[in-house]
Amino acid sequence: MTSSWLRGGVVYQIYPRSFRDTNGDGVGDLAGVIEKLDYVASLGVDAVWLSPFFTSPMKDYGYDVSDYRGVDPLFGNLADADALIARAHALGLKVILDQVWSHSSDQHPWFKESRSSRDNAKSDWYVWADAKPDGSPPNNWQAMFGGGAWTWDARRRQYYLHNFLAEQPDLNVRNPDVQTAILDVARFWLERGVDGFRLDVVNFYVQDASLRDNPALALSKPPPRPHQFQRQLYNRTQPETLAFIGRLRGLLDQFGAIAIGEIEDEEPLKVQRAYTDGDDRLHTAYSFYLLRQRAMTPAIVAEAMAGWEGARGWPSWSLSNHDVIRFPTRLADDDPQRAKLMLALLLCLRGTAFLYQGDELGLPHADVPYERLRDPEAIAFWPSGIGRDGARTPMPWSANEPMAGFSSAPDGWLPLDPRHRALAVDAQERDANSQLAFTRAMVALRRASPVLQIGEFIAHEAPNSALVFERRLDGLRVFCVFNLGPERIRVGLPATGDAKFTIGEAHLAGSEATLGGYSGLIVET
Repeated sequence: MTSSWLRGGVVYQIYPRSFRDTNGDGVGDLAGVIEKLDYVASLGVDAVWLSPFFTSPMKDYGYDVSDYRGVDPLFGNLADADALIARAHALGLKVILDQVWSHSSDQHPWFKESRSSRDNAKSDWYVWADAKPDGSPPNNWQAMFGGGAWTWDARRRQYYLHNFLAEQPDLNVRNPDVQTAILDVARFWLERGVDGFRLDVVNFYVQDASLRDNPALALSKPPPRPHQFQRQLYNRTQPETLAFIGRLRGLLDQFGAIAIGEIEDEEPLKVQRAYTDGDDRLHTAYSFYLLRQRAMTPAIVAEAMAGWEGARGWPSWSLSNHDVIRFPTRLADDDPQRAKLMLALLLCLRGTAFLYQGDELGLPHADVPYERLRDPEAIAFWPSGIGRDGARTPMPWSANEPMAGFSSAPDGWLPLDPRHRALAVDAQERDANSQLAFTRAMVALRRASPVLQIGEFIAHEAPNSALVFERRLDGLRVFCVFNLGPERIRVGLPATGDAKFTIGEAHLAGSEATLGGYSGLIVET
């Protein structure tokens, strides 16, 4: 195995709870993933990334792990995981597992032992600190899900750190024994055949050794969340994290496996470059830069790509995932034509492209009423939160079946959005103009073009809402021309060529492109 597939590859993210339920309990399972792997392979993607299916109390729906080597009974068992890996490989798909090593569940045996006393064998496996003289927490850090980032533990008479829920205590990844335990977990799954890991909030692994207060931001009005009052200088992105990544990379290289790091930082592009800059760093960094945008403009794309200019590392890009508003809603106002344009743009960028389940169907962000919310973040910040549940509702497979073919149960762990039924896989399979057909065609175009996969990115000046860039490799050139606005425009290209792919109302005459609103051309010279 080698990691070369990653550069220019396309990864399909599966959120197992919502993909396919085979036992009728309203929750997706690994057997359901196996059942639908042929469909995933038919998209032309290179790999699947599976959100956590490990043993968990599900306070944060799998991102609070209580056994890194176990499969939660909701999803199946280890034999199912092995069967999934084998079936994926038989279909030519790599398998990437989500690993949550910044924190564990408070039900993990490591934490139970750590909190039992100050002098046990794992007493330093989590981030513990004494109270201030007045009994208040060690510093001013705020948790991402609201409230302070420290919780008092009466047994140790100390505070423990949790950057997310109180039920998600932060591991002390400074500790070499913790690092070794994490590497043992990685080896366990690598020996079962997985091809790599997506590392959840990788830059949260290590905190400032002195636990200094984060400085306050100068704000004109209060932000939505307490942690947004501060510059996140000391609770994340510490240099010691890179030393551990070097140890992990050494293990991964033994198996030809890869690491994709999720980076959440106030300077995302800078930190992503730092975490991928060299053979002892991550293979790529999963970016929130485009995921956080509420509109797509030429300037945003130019800034994203400029952030990687001259970098040794390799970027990754995504428009949707299980944590953000789905891109057809966020970036395309639920307009199918605009959704196609956004997808085409993603697949033309230099870097690994990530598709989230349902992106290929153009699913809008689901409406989930308050009484059906399950996500602790959505509940804590309702009604102004991002509403992650809306990205996690059941995948629609069959327009005319109960629960759109997701489950034989009358209802799912989250409700099915009625709008999704008409966009089900079987309905789109019969429509040559569907988002599904478009996705397959665009992925095929990318796979057939080394220029689009790994070619250099060169931005060109263009008027108004036009985005024009060139991909170049070994003398071959591909021009990508997108109209990100509603008005018809004309754009001159630096060279003549043939239109290899058309999005919407677009025409090429010599070196001049005419583009209707939200249209595009991919031109090969």
